[in-house]
Amino acid sequence: MDKLNVCILFGGISPEHDVSLRSAESVLQNLNPEKYNILPVGITKEGQWFLYGGCDYSQLPGDKWLDHPDNCKAMISPVRGQGLLCFQAEGVAFQPVDVVFPVLHGENGEDGAMQGLLQMAGIPYVGPHVAESAVSMDKTLTKLVADQAGVPQAAWELIRASELKNRMEQILDKIEDRFAYPVFVKPAGTGSSVGVSKAMDRIQLKNALEVAGEFDEKILVEEFIHGREVEVAVLGNDSPVASICGEIDSGAEFYDYDAKYITDTSIAYIPARIPETVEEQVREQAIKVYTAIGCKGLSRVDFFVTYEDNRVVFNEINTLPGFTSISMYPKLFAASGIAYDELLDQLLKLAMEAFG
Repeated sequence: MDKLNVCILFGGISPEHDVSLRSAESVLQNLNPEKYNILPVGITKEGQWFLYGGCDYSQLPGDKWLDHPDNCKAMISPVRGQGLLCFQAEGVAFQPVDVVFPVLHGENGEDGAMQGLLQMAGIPYVGPHVAESAVSMDKTLTKLVADQAGVPQAAWELIRASELKNRMEQILDKIEDRFAYPVFVKPAGTGSSVGVSKAMDRIQLKNALEVAGEFDEKILVEEFIHGREVEVAVLGNDSPVASICGEIDSGAEFYDYDAKYITDTSIAYIPARIPETVEEQVREQAIKVYTAIGCKGLSRVDFFVTYEDNRVVFNEINTLPGFTSISMYPKLFAASGIAYDELLDQLLKLAMEAFG
């Protein structure tokens, strides 16, 4: 059997560029070269594409890979059948691509933009397709779907960043009339907790709105849920399965970017410290959200489980979750009996199946 030509996309124009590099390092180190011809393609912060000429994937974090002398400019052609175009001194080389794993987080990576390019090119790819990616990336749209599906979630309010300059005081009044402090303030379209703040008073709320507005025109304000942060990994197309649940103790005010990727204050509990019956509710609700949106391949679905009465409250869904060595998605399936390399095999197979 011929090897599959697998293109791994990493980097990208996104606040989560650096996280992507670390995820891709782990993915590339765990793909079996006896099964796959691996094509690692990096996208710089400026949007330039290069086929990485090396095989030392530890060079990805910090963008050290960019200095490799054998890199060549490259791009996925939107023309069906052309695959990967590599621009070399002697001309353009055409490299067939059987499947793409876009190990890209956030804007331009998991919001439907890259998925649209791959869809036009007719190349199977790992993860949800265009509309599903866009809906999952925009937390306000996700909440509308969850509402329609009857999934319990925190109360929320949509604020427009363009209104902050001239209507800040009225907006602050509106939020304070509806919610008690603390509240969470999030850009609608970022992941990895980029731009997310926990506001304890009016001054912090004003600052949080301004920070979120730097990342997105749509800002989400949510009520505070006093509970455990519980995550579950979902895998599959038409018949998805959920992993066991994991719990994050951030060791900080909340599970922010630093707690996820920089500091060592957070602790992961696998399985989560919740009753078995509650864990089953979380897994059922995760599948319900995943199915309602129409996701394929994979997603990580996050919940709160309240301390006082073990009530399950949906938080958000991440369609291309972190794949670093410490990321919850692969760790949850490892604890459920699917090793990292086997998980990658299944994701690539699901991608091919989703394209028929």
